[in-house]
Parts: sequence; structure tokens; C-alpha cells
Amino acid sequence: MKRILLAAATAALLMPAVQAQTEVRLAVHKSFSLPKDAFAAFERANDAKVSVIKAGSGNELVNKLVLSRAQPIADAVYGLDNTTVLKAKEGGILAAAQPPSAAVTAALPHAAAVDTGYIAVNYDKAWFAKNKLPLPQSLEDLAKPQYKDLLAMPNPGLSSTGLGFLLANIQGMGEKQAFDWWAKMRANGVKVTKDWSEAYYTEFSRNGGSRPLVVGYASSPAAEVHYGKGKFDTPPTGVLFLKGGVFRQVEGAAVLNGAKQPALAAKLVQYLQSAPVQKAVPTEMWVYPAVKNTPLPDVFKHARAPQHSDNPSEAAIAKNQRRWVSQWIRVVLK
Repeated sequence: MKRILLAAATAALLMPAVQAQTEVRLAVHKSFSLPKDAFAAFERANDAKVSVIKAGSGNELVNKLVLSRAQPIADAVYGLDNTTVLKAKEGGILAAAQPPSAAVTAALPHAAAVDTGYIAVNYDKAWFAKNKLPLPQSLEDLAKPQYKDLLAMPNPGLSSTGLGFLLANIQGMGEKQAFDWWAKMRANGVKVTKDWSEAYYTEFSRNGGSRPLVVGYASSPAAEVHYGKGKFDTPPTGVLFLKGGVFRQVEGAAVLNGAKQPALAAKLVQYLQSAPVQKAVPTEMWVYPAVKNTPLPDVFKHARAPQHSDNPSEAAIAKNQRRWVSQWIRVVLK
């Protein structure tokens, strides 16, 4: 028995130590989606385990990270965008040193751009054909009686989609004119929802609701074709690129201040710009990859890109966002 125990102890000493994988935590917004094996190559290469933490919408994500900055809930964050990144920086949640970025089509200050998208108005083609109503040609048209009770809009105080649209309104129309227009839209029956999902999947007539116009994304028609699984040769929805109604959203990732694993977090941020991830984001999150020369899937031929967008500067957004949102709430909801 002693020989057996001695042999077992000797074997145990000779066996290489098996160490647990190092955990690196990634905080994301609730719309984050990648294939199940998206991080497998990163985990193998770095002997790490990526834990994804969903923390609400884009604004909620930043708010939670700011509130927990004394004890960070993650090492890195994905889901910062050009409406929230300066808020994150000023809130002290971003590490001073960020990893270098790949060459991208649109940069994001203090972060590595991962994807881009266009916020615009989607419309239900069948509804407009059935009701023989011409499509609106301007934001001003939407406030006319024939378009009463037709638009669903996510609340910009809760939704990054709604916020982007409001910012485009202000940039394209001017601040006073934008809020005057929103007062007219309130009188014309705009439906305000808590987020984009409720606007698109509950209120939009394409999905059984009563609103044939919805503030959404330019890539949504491509998603309709993709998920139709052969049912559609052309999208059942379209996009209106109205002056003052198009916002280019840039989303990105960054290392968080106080990260437990800052080196791994930096590698993870860079991995989100890698070819496998960039090729996956179009049909997972219905956005454009930010890294230059990333090929798009064929279905994106149904995703029209606008010739213009109406984006205030990041500095103007950071300075005025709270006031603009508060004013919108007073004009539209109170």
C-alpha cells in the first residue's frame, strides 16, 4: 500500500500543473450578438475565458459602468458609440491607454471602432401600396394630417436609436426648428416606445402593429430578406433617407479603467477588429464592419447606404445631449 501511495504521489508531482483559464470580462449592450464560437480562437491563443456581460441598452450600459467604476464589472466594453463615448471618457471609466486600432472606415475617439450603421426611417411597402399614400419626402411631411398616427419612435432618453435620430434632426433642421417640428409630431400622433425592439417588432405594421413608419436602421430591409429564408426576392420594407433624418452610428470597444486583466482586455478589444469577427457582424447585428476592406455578405445588396448623414460633432453631443433629451421629453411626453 505504501508503494502505491508513494507512486501516486510521485506521479502527481511529475504531472504538469493544470491552471484554470484566465477570465476576461466583456460588458456589452443587449443587442450584442456573435456566433457561439466567436471567441474560441481568442480563448485558445490566450488560454483565456471570455465572459460576456449584457448590461442593457447603449445608454444603460454606460450608466452602469459609471456607477460601478469603483469596482468595475468588466475588463473591456463593447457598445460605446458616438453618442456615448465622451460620456464614458468623462465618467472616468476608460483606461488612459487603449490598444492601437486597425484601419477603419470611421473612427471613434478613445475606443476602437468595430461597426457602423445608419439610423433612418423604415417603411412598410405593402401598407403604403394598399393605402395608396405617397411616401413622405421630408420630415416636414411627417407632421402633415395624412401621416397622422403613422410613426413609431424610440424614446431618445432610453434608446440609442431614438437618440441618434433626434441628433440628426437637430443637426439637419437646427435646434429650434427641430423642437418645433417635434411639437407638431406630438400633435400628429407620434408613438413613443421604450426602445427600438418595441418600435420595430410591436408597433411596426410589418410585424402586426399599426404604424407603417418606424425609426430604425438602413440595414433592416436586408435582415428581412435574410430571415425570410427565400420568401423575398426584394425586401418588404424600405428606407427613407430624409434631410435631418439620417444619423451615422459608430460603435466600438475599449479597455476599462481598473480592469483586472488589462493586457487581456486590450487583446480582446483588438480581436473585435479581427477578420472573423468583422465578417460575422453584418448578419449577426445587421451593421457594417468598421475595418476597411472587410467583404460584405451578398444579402447586404438590400441594405442601401445613404449619401449623407446629419451628425453633430462628438463634442457638441457631449455638451448638449442631456439638455436636448430633457427638452425632447418636455415637448413630446409631458
